[in-house]
Amino acid sequence: MSEFAFELELCARLEERQEGVVARQLGASVADPGGRILDVVCVEPGPEFDDRVAITGESIPDAAIDADVGTGRARYWKDAFDCHPDHARRVTERACEIGFFERERHKSREYVRQVARYPDWYGRIVGIENKPDLGRPGDLEAQLRTDASLALVDEVVLATESYVTRAHLNRIPDAVGVWRVHRPTDPTDADAAPEIEVVREPTQLSVDDPGIEPREFHPGRTDVAVVDRDAKARARRRLAERAYGKGWRTYAFPDCEACRPADGTGATLPYCEWKERVVDAGSECGPSCPGYDPDSEADVDLEAERARRTAWVADPAGTRRRQSGLDQFR
Repeated sequence: MSEFAFELELCARLEERQEGVVARQLGASVADPGGRILDVVCVEPGPEFDDRVAITGESIPDAAIDADVGTGRARYWKDAFDCHPDHARRVTERACEIGFFERERHKSREYVRQVARYPDWYGRIVGIENKPDLGRPGDLEAQLRTDASLALVDEVVLATESYVTRAHLNRIPDAVGVWRVHRPTDPTDADAAPEIEVVREPTQLSVDDPGIEPREFHPGRTDVAVVDRDAKARARRRLAERAYGKGWRTYAFPDCEACRPADGTGATLPYCEWKERVVDAGSECGPSCPGYDPDSEADVDLEAERARRTAWVADPAGTRRRQSGLDQFR
């Protein structure tokens, strides 16, 4: 089974069985941005999750959250950021576009304020590494050791279709949990959902302590970076925000007669009847495929499906309001 199909089917199953946010393919490095990509991220709701839902369906820029902008008196946008003005301008525009900032003009100057206080909206974060075939592990051991030593997420899980032996368990950190994912025995049944068998429970990682992030591996030594508590906390918030805005439905449907939307599990996936499995339209479909039969792309609204199946709202009413008081006439 392809890792892509495995990943989508697992995301659909996780979304069905838990609250919060499920997303995929998110950066989980701090010292080396882009150095580690988590296949799947599950973000559990925090005490103010509903307040976050009410603000925007998009990811809120990290710099906008950190900006010296509150919900009271509006602030001149250039004075609100500790960064290059060009970056501050881009962040301001994006924050206004998605509804986290609102703007007003006073004497030819632009002022901004937050529409609402940034909420304490996320709880535990679980990172999942997908490896359907443990016979082809690639850099699995190094990836999981990075996750365990950095401890950016609360728990790390390895998900696989393979039978898990004691030798497999001995090669990965003790803190990493292991799931064996059982797919339906009939590969032509596109509407059947996989089942998850917990082989080993994950151990809570020390997310509040400094972490160690491996940078480069050399024979006999590893170059590392120490990531302090504050840097980890900011990275966790970025990860949660990216997960909220992105979700996991970031795939296309092939323009092929053989591919049909399969939604028996509640989530609509690109199922190819010729290959008898879920396919990646970008890499597996097209004229080079023997089963390709040109057709119009399926009319599927994945954003509406996410809103229907989860607490996420694409375009909430928001909390924009006119500030009353003398400051609006400055």
